[in-house]
Amino acid sequence: MHIHILTLFPNMFTGPFGESIIKRAIDNGLVDIEIYNIRDYTYDRHHVVDDYPYGGGPGMVLKPEPLFAAVEAVKGASEMPVLLLTPQGRLFDQRVAEEHAKYKEMILICGHYEGVDERVREHLVTDEISIGDYILSGGELAAMVVVDALVRQLPGALGSEESVRDDSHTCGTLEYPQYTRPHSFRGWDVPDVLLSGNHGEIASWRREQSLRRTIKRRPDLLGRVELSDRDKILVAHIEREED
Repeated sequence: MHIHILTLFPNMFTGPFGESIIKRAIDNGLVDIEIYNIRDYTYDRHHVVDDYPYGGGPGMVLKPEPLFAAVEAVKGASEMPVLLLTPQGRLFDQRVAEEHAKYKEMILICGHYEGVDERVREHLVTDEISIGDYILSGGELAAMVVVDALVRQLPGALGSEESVRDDSHTCGTLEYPQYTRPHSFRGWDVPDVLLSGNHGEIASWRREQSLRRTIKRRPDLLGRVELSDRDKILVAHIEREED
């Protein structure tokens, strides 16, 4: 995967992309991430990237010229998607992450100030992404979140492919509880089923716990996932217990 990021603050990405899973993915040749300073695509000596909004109002708006110049220089004749990180975009969730993880190459534009000139939205961007219903100072942090969610889906990025399949939201429900050594800690013991060695019982326990946790914490997710007949019986049983 090749990810191009257009930003006003390139140095913000140095730390996050130089650690952990993303760094290993880069070192192993699984992903190539290039950072571009939008100011490098201006044509005036002061490298102006923003201006006052027509019609008045607070703040500044990112000008169309440097954004179009940057995207066109990076994109060339290719048809790679261009994503704008903005609070007005569609909510970024696991399904959207999986959708974009299929692309081999993409451009991320980090929005800033009061936003971008509307002509950027209408004629340059192919998708608009928001990581949540809150406002950040810019799209840089959102871009880091998107990149992390995409990179961890690349084959070989994680130590085990099962880690991706079992993640919360990947299968539609929240992940089951996890335990490790020691067996007993301050009087709190690991559930016996996890020590039984019976993989069938362990799988059943984990599925039930996943459903319990989802019902308690994110019941809205159940309407988006296809439940088996056994799942439906478990859900009904759990809901009766909750009542």
